[in-house]
This record gives sequence, structure tokens and C-alpha cells, in this order.
Amino acid sequence: MAQDALKLSGVSRKFGTVAANRNVSLTVPKGSIHAIAGENGAGKSTLAKMVYGLYRPDSGSIAVNGKTVSMNSPKDAIALGIGMVHQHFMLVPTFTVTENIMLGAEEKALFASISLKKTAESIRILSERYGMPVDPEALTGSLSVGEEQRVEILKVLYRKAEILILDEPTAVLAPQETDRLFSVLRSLRDNGKTILIITHKLDEVLSLADRVSVMRKGEMTGTVECRNTSKTELARMMVGRNVLLRVENPAPVPLKPLLAVEKLCCRTQKGVMKLDNLSFTIRGGEIFGIAGVEGNGQSELLSILCGLNDRKNRLSGAIRLEGTPITGKSPAEIASLGVSHIPENRLKHAVIRSFSVTENIVFGRQREQRFRKGAGFDRKTLDAYARELAERFDIRFDDIHKQSLGSLSGGNQQKVVVARELDRPALKLLILAQPTRGVDIGAIELIHRSIIETRDKGVAILLISSELDELITLSTRIGCLYNGSLKKVFAEEEIAEGRADEEAFEHEIGLYIT
Repeated sequence: MAQDALKLSGVSRKFGTVAANRNVSLTVPKGSIHAIAGENGAGKSTLAKMVYGLYRPDSGSIAVNGKTVSMNSPKDAIALGIGMVHQHFMLVPTFTVTENIMLGAEEKALFASISLKKTAESIRILSERYGMPVDPEALTGSLSVGEEQRVEILKVLYRKAEILILDEPTAVLAPQETDRLFSVLRSLRDNGKTILIITHKLDEVLSLADRVSVMRKGEMTGTVECRNTSKTELARMMVGRNVLLRVENPAPVPLKPLLAVEKLCCRTQKGVMKLDNLSFTIRGGEIFGIAGVEGNGQSELLSILCGLNDRKNRLSGAIRLEGTPITGKSPAEIASLGVSHIPENRLKHAVIRSFSVTENIVFGRQREQRFRKGAGFDRKTLDAYARELAERFDIRFDDIHKQSLGSLSGGNQQKVVVARELDRPALKLLILAQPTRGVDIGAIELIHRSIIETRDKGVAILLISSELDELITLSTRIGCLYNGSLKKVFAEEEIAEGRADEEAFEHEIGLYIT
């Protein structure tokens, strides 16, 4: 019988009065790929960080290779053969691959010089052994996202890790890069390594992992063999009820063009071209999805559309809403034209965490006449409206006045933003950036239904998402963004055909975004 590489027994961890993990037990056999799945806020990342020594458990025990251990820092975890690849890569872009990998693990005597050549050769041998080709001399800032991830994995292997933890490893990868990553991980497993993956993508869990443990509200609800379960069953374990994994999306009835983007270019102060002759139109009653690996011009497009563009950037081309130019207008002026925006970073651009739920529900809409009374606000109307939206969008809280938005889960915070922006009066254009990021699988169903209902009211919708299945589910047309321009636009008929074989269609999209 294979030895357990990792065993957690009754592990708990609190932050103040909030229990992130409660009496969690987990066994991971050596030489296996084990996934941990769960809703946003289920406690997955906290558990992984305890295994890596970033947090100490309040109670319970952790055993590595059959021996109970106590870790005070990642240094202790690394010494035990544990490595972690974080969701957001921790690389210095101006360093070479070799310098990044050896940073913090320089093997030299005091005052001795470092042999970069010798280290580079060791990295080259390591990369060839595990099928992760990478140039040790390349600047990390010049690498693709997939190559950066290889560097992160090599960094862990260079430190002789036997247990690898990967947190949302495919979050920024195209399908082809995901396939290459999975090949690497299977090779590592076959070479005796143990892989622990934290993810919310159930298709990938079933494709890659040997076993999966599901967490809900800080507790472990069960562990199953992947060959003996299904996506539907895992979703039920995560949420505690049956979940519709794909909402009904009847064919839309597009109206006249509302938004026109014409030969839009954006060049930074340093001369970097972020948008390159980008052109597209969106009609009322349709959803135009944009697929692309993050960093290919999505953020710049969103900033320009919403009036948040860096004034140091040089722009050319035109953006018109019903024939009215909007380039250069302020966010308030653009909003007054019937434009609503759900930003990719809600904490930076959409909410104030210390404000109450009610205050955040009308944040940015406080000038609407129905909320006014004399020189102040009509509190009775505000409260009634906030409660109405909370009920419609299933926003869960204890006290609508006293409870700050920051005390809500990430999913409920996002539902506050979605409810507020989808319910704006006289809405013509809805701009959605990662609308379900950080949202649990049950809430995704509600948000997707709301987006389709908004489309059916004749609103033009721009949807930018890193989740290809979300784009395929919702979009009328899909544009593939690469290096600031659209390389391909899939028509409605092509998307309908693609839904019949979604995996193949995702790979086809991937060809145009990498």
C-alpha cells in the first residue's frame, strides 16, 4: 500500500471570530494528483497555506510522509519537500529565468561568487527531465504566461520538492497551455511526485485528478475517486443542492447597432501598443464576448470605454454610442448616456468595503432623483430598494444598515455590484468584466440568468471573461483578442455548433488567443 505523502487530522483555523477551517481531515497518497474543490470562501486556500507553512493551525495535526510536523514558515515546508505555485506568479520580470529560480536558494559559501552558468545548466537539465522547455537565459518579462508558470514549477522542483501545491493553476491559461500543464503534472506524478491542486474548475478536476476532496463553509464534505463521480455530483457536494451548470440561452433578437469601436489604438507613454486598430460593433439585444489571455489589451479597452483611461496614453480611432462619441468623456458623463459597468476589480473600482450594504447598492447612483429627499436621501426608499435587490439577487447579510460590505463573502459582494449595475434605469450598454470571478457555482447560475434577461430587454452587452465556458454559454458572437486586436470573430451559428462539443470549441478559440 502506498505511503501517504500528506495527512491532515482535525485541522482548524480561525481569523478573529471567523472559522476558515473547521476540523478538516485529508489524506493524500504519495504519487497522486489530488484536487481540492469548493465554493469561493470554502476554506481551500487557507488549508493550502497551512500545508505550506504560511499559517499555523489553531488545532489538529499535519503529517508529511508519515511523520507529524510543525511548520512556522514556508522555509520549514520547503525543508520538508513541500513547494507551492501561487495563483499570482511571484517572478521578477527584469531577472532571467535562472536568477528567478535560484533567488532565495543560492547555494554558495559565505563571500563566494555565484556561478550562474552552473545553475543555468542545472535548470536546463531539470526542465528537459520533466518536459518543461524554457531558456534559462531569457528575461522572465519576455515570457508567455504559460512559460512563466513553467518557471514557477521549476523553481519549486529546483528546491527538491516532492509535494507540489498549485493554487488555481489554469486561471490565466489558454486551453492549449492548460493541456501542456496537465501533461507536465501527469509526468511529475508518474515520477513519484505528489500534486495538490486548488481549483474551482470541475471539468479540469475530472480530467486531471485521481481523487477530489470537496469543501463547503470551512468543512470537508467528502472525498471521491474522480473516475467514480461527475461534474453534477461535485457541484451538488460544493453547494448542497442541485445546480444548473448551464443556463438556458434562447436565441436573441438583435436590434440596431448601439456601440461602435472603430480602429481604436492605445499606445502607452513608453511606446507599448496595447490596442492595435481594434474594431467591432455591438447591437442592442446581443452579447459580444471577448476571449483572450489576460494582458492582451482587455484592461485598456475597459478603461477607455468607462472614461478611466490613463491620460498619458496616446489614443486614436473612435468609440460611439448611438452615434455619440464617448472617448474623452468622464465616467459620470458616460454613465449618464446609459452605460453600466461591472469592473474586473470590484474592490478597486466598484465598492467601498467599509460602507454598508445599502450604501454600496446605490454607490454611483446616488444622484438618481428617486433616492433624493430635499438636500439628502430618502432613507425609506433606499432601504426598500436595497431589500428588493437583495431578494432578487439572493444577497445574504445579517443587517442591511450596520453590516459593512467587507464582512460579506466575495460572492455576495459581487452580487451587490451585479444587482446595482444591471438594474440601472434607461440602460443601453452593459460592460461586464469577469462578472463571476470569485463567485460560487450556485451564484453563477443566478448571475448568468440575470445577464440574459438584461440582453432580452434590448441592452447591448460587452462581456470580457477569462472563463471560456462562460463566453460560450452567454455570447451571441465571440471575438478573439491577441496583442490588442481581434484575430477572429465567431458568429452566432459557429457558437451554437461549438456548444455541442465545448471542449473542442475551447481549443479552437485557444488557437486565436495564444
